[in-house]
Amino acid sequence: MADIGGTWDPRFEGVVAALSSSLDAGTDVGASVAVYLGGEPVVDAWGGYVDESHSAPWDRDTITNVWSTTKTMTFLCTLMLADRGELDFYAPVARYWPGFAAGGKEKVEVRHLMSHTAGLAGWTEHLEPEGLADWELCTSLLAAQEPWWPPGTASGYHALTQGFLIGEVVRRITGVSIGTWFAGEVAGPLGADFSIGLPAGEDARVSPVIPPPPVDFGPLDPAAMPVRVFTNPLLDATMAHREWWRRAEIPAANGQGNARSVATVQSIVAGRGEARGIRLLSSKGCEVIFDQQSNGKDLVLSMPYRFGMGYGLSTEMMPIGPRACFWGGYGGSLIVMDQDLGLTVCYVMNRMESGLQGDMRGATIALAAAVAAGEG
Repeated sequence: MADIGGTWDPRFEGVVAALSSSLDAGTDVGASVAVYLGGEPVVDAWGGYVDESHSAPWDRDTITNVWSTTKTMTFLCTLMLADRGELDFYAPVARYWPGFAAGGKEKVEVRHLMSHTAGLAGWTEHLEPEGLADWELCTSLLAAQEPWWPPGTASGYHALTQGFLIGEVVRRITGVSIGTWFAGEVAGPLGADFSIGLPAGEDARVSPVIPPPPVDFGPLDPAAMPVRVFTNPLLDATMAHREWWRRAEIPAANGQGNARSVATVQSIVAGRGEARGIRLLSSKGCEVIFDQQSNGKDLVLSMPYRFGMGYGLSTEMMPIGPRACFWGGYGGSLIVMDQDLGLTVCYVMNRMESGLQGDMRGATIALAAAVAAGEG
């Protein structure tokens, strides 16, 4: 039996059992799970090892790269700015970022950035991987280019670009980078151990992700949208091992944390703006999450998705509640928030599966948590 550390309410034993089974089966190498109910932690558990050689155990403060689960942190930043009256999701992006109007984008609205419908799923100009650490380069290229499809007409997953697009709007409004603003306005007040741009002194706590097999695009045309998105620059999980990646702010993909830290932040959403006596959003400010922005086959992921204001909403593929939202990261990490249940569930691991958006490991844990919460 896998050695599981942490604490949990016996009512949620099924969540811990799912983690233990995954570790025993070798489906996971090292992982953490967290469940918050009514804003309070009811599961904070972890197990396994920080690497494939089992050189050290995954412990309470182990962190790892959570890939696109990072996006949920950027969503919360924008929701807070909108709630304060500093940002209008239905305003043109160019109101905050004048240069963005180039390339026929003067009518692109902030909500289009949030819902992957801006037509800027990737860069038109060639970008080297290390270029992702150059904020000015990444944002200036996006500001200059033309959309790949008519904005607002369909979603096309902005895998890496979304963080730069949202982050630049946040920077223009606040005067600081989104990583800095998140640290001061979100992670700090909540005591969340999550970073967008990891300080050098924290490297020793990082469990390097274990890459999945390379993405095989098969016979796809090099001009096909998924190929354009994931090969410029080439999406390579080993980038997360490099110092330049950790130090940069890549707000769609390089957040470092664990299940506890992600759930600590996102429990604000499940709590309709409040958790553990800390309010970051008004209840009304949370409602905008469920304003549907798109619903249909995503042009990049080639599967049906329904996007609200940033977060994914319930679909047949992800049958969560009507007042629930989610997102996940490349390789498997997952966060689900259900306002009706007051439930937040997070799964973060180091061994990546090949899927770009989660797999059954996180889904199994989320289902076990939902069943336990519903029985209470």
